[in-house]
Amino acid sequence: MILDSLNNTEKVERLHPLFKKAFDYIKETDFSKVEDGKYELDGSRLFVSVVSLTGKDKNDAAIETHKKYIDIQLPLLGVEKIGWKPGCELQEESIPYDEAKDIAFYVDRPTAYTKIYPGQFAVYFPEDGHAPGIGEGNIRKVIVKVQVEE
Repeated sequence: MILDSLNNTEKVERLHPLFKKAFDYIKETDFSKVEDGKYELDGSRLFVSVVSLTGKDKNDAAIETHKKYIDIQLPLLGVEKIGWKPGCELQEESIPYDEAKDIAFYVDRPTAYTKIYPGQFAVYFPEDGHAPGIGEGNIRKVIVKVQVEE
């Protein structure tokens, strides 16, 4: 997991060939003019979802993992807290991995929580169990899906 400021993406952009394209899009886009929805930047290799949600209590946030995609998550409105637990320590699936949706859910509880403010981002790799959507009130966020290199 990586947590940083959008003003400091240069080193992170070197970690994956599509990260620079993703961060350029994030920095160049006025999301106040973008409706919620899914937007392809490079077919299924790189796409963005803009979502609005109501923050939930940490006890209601399930840990999820992905195998095919890396998540870059950033709030646009509101402060989002995301729970984290190393994937290698996850013990009990509540919903088994769905290959079509690239997601599995776990009963386990996070071992750490991070608050993410507008102007910041978090990167979750397949080995990072994460429980998003924790917060109060309305949260609007961007989730960038970057296909894992084979």
